[in-house]
Amino acid sequence: MEQGWRANPDLVRKLSEKQPGVIYDEAKVPPYSLPDPLVSPEGLKIVTPELWMKRRLEILELFRSQVYGRTPIDKPEGILFEVWDLDREAIGGKATRKQVAINLTGSPDGPVMDLLIYLPNGPPRPLPVFLMLNFMGNHTFYDDPAIRLKDRPLQAFNTTEERDFFSSERSRGWGDLPKLVDKTLERGYGFATVCYNDIDPDFHDGFRNGVHGVFDKFFGASRPPDAWGSISAWAWGLSRAMDYLEKDDEVDEKRVVIVGHSRLGKTALWAGAQDERFAIVVSNNSGCGGAALSRRRFGETVRIINTVFPHWFCDNFKQYNDREDELPVDQHMLIALIAPRPVYVASADEDLWADPRGEFLAAKAADPVYRLLGTDGLPAEEMPPLNHPVMGTIGYHVRSGGHALTLYDWERYIDFADKHFRKPK
Repeated sequence: MEQGWRANPDLVRKLSEKQPGVIYDEAKVPPYSLPDPLVSPEGLKIVTPELWMKRRLEILELFRSQVYGRTPIDKPEGILFEVWDLDREAIGGKATRKQVAINLTGSPDGPVMDLLIYLPNGPPRPLPVFLMLNFMGNHTFYDDPAIRLKDRPLQAFNTTEERDFFSSERSRGWGDLPKLVDKTLERGYGFATVCYNDIDPDFHDGFRNGVHGVFDKFFGASRPPDAWGSISAWAWGLSRAMDYLEKDDEVDEKRVVIVGHSRLGKTALWAGAQDERFAIVVSNNSGCGGAALSRRRFGETVRIINTVFPHWFCDNFKQYNDREDELPVDQHMLIALIAPRPVYVASADEDLWADPRGEFLAAKAADPVYRLLGTDGLPAEEMPPLNHPVMGTIGYHVRSGGHALTLYDWERYIDFADKHFRKPK
């Protein structure tokens, strides 16, 4: 095999000159020591699956209280599912299209998530499904006039012009997104997606909009410092989509893969850590607060992310700005919470902001938990070369290019699902 991945020196130099206060040079990563997921706070070594289950609950609580925040409610009692669109001859007869309104409160003025589902016609039901949150609307995934078009709020990362474009007919079937759907159907999987703005619009308004504005009342008179941020809210929304998929006779609820890119990759990991109904969890370029180790302080850091996106995490997380070594957890422990279910972490060669090496090292540091639970973990001692995926129960690749969800990534995730869902009996 070729030599393992190394960041391009010219890119390191250019980024370091452009952002001199940000670490892009591996030689500048400070010394650090990771907390051991297999040692309890009292110093007890976790040597059996039974002990891990207790330790897992401790770690889960630390992420809730110190990083993402806790949700004030599980599945709402009044939640309603309305299949308002069903077409058995979508995409030229290749697929069945469903659109489901998920009313999160059951009241006419409650927040509603639109779940878009495509299922390939031909393969026997029930089918495995890929589920993901999207940034710009369900309609961007296919040039299908039946997909509901919604006005988009001004998000934390786009301009007025972009918002107007993605609220218009011009953005139907945008870019390469239809290729992801086509490839999924071609390989015998269903595809399902929800726009994350349906759950919580991605800008900081003091947590008055979206599901925060509806369910924060359960905290009481004031919002505590461990209350859920937007990432936790989006993860909660993924679980509500799963509530519907469990009810759909055409979907195999035991074979649902969640995929997330960037901030939604952070979301997928947190959703998978909390909700064990998700069979496989995929993180694509999730970086700080996702798959990358915080203690490395490489690229985006805890301070940077809390400053630019103050609504993503709970308020307690801000106390670790420039104090990452005081965190009682790091992101390898988030990945370990998914064990023994399969998890895939993917990086991009030019996306140093998301710290590809830190993502690999986090996946590798979760390996002992996976092996304790009887799996093969991550079958790589060193970071693999560019475009050389490694797939055990933990999968990893670093591909050519920058911060994006590409068809190359997507095909590897389907390969990974095939590996785990279609094993010979």
